[in-house]
Amino acid sequence: VQLQASGGGLVQAGKSLRLSCAASGIPYSVNSMGWYRQAPGKQREMVAVIRSGDVTNYADSVKGRFTISRDYAKKTLYLQMNSLKPEDTAVYSCNVEIRTPWSTINTHWGQGTQVTVSS
Repeated sequence: VQLQASGGGLVQAGKSLRLSCAASGIPYSVNSMGWYRQAPGKQREMVAVIRSGDVTNYADSVKGRFTISRDYAKKTLYLQMNSLKPEDTAVYSCNVEIRTPWSTINTHWGQGTQVTVSS
């Protein structure tokens, strides 16, 4: 399984960015895909997750500003980030939870992409 994240960068507060995560080599069904972030000196936190049936879940801090989506044909996960704030600065990583035929869940992570929001 490979996850390739891209789209990070340096932006001013109030601006937008869209992160992408291209997935390949997934052998079984996907239980969920998600975006997580880790700021310097802080623990990694969930940003947004999308599950079967396109059910989504967001951290309170990003609700109304960020939107997670999937393109099934392109096997790509997206995170549209609007109205960015300096506190959104972090390394953003994508993950995928895969349900195996014997009903276990395997979690895979992509490399992170840096998002820096200046005030």
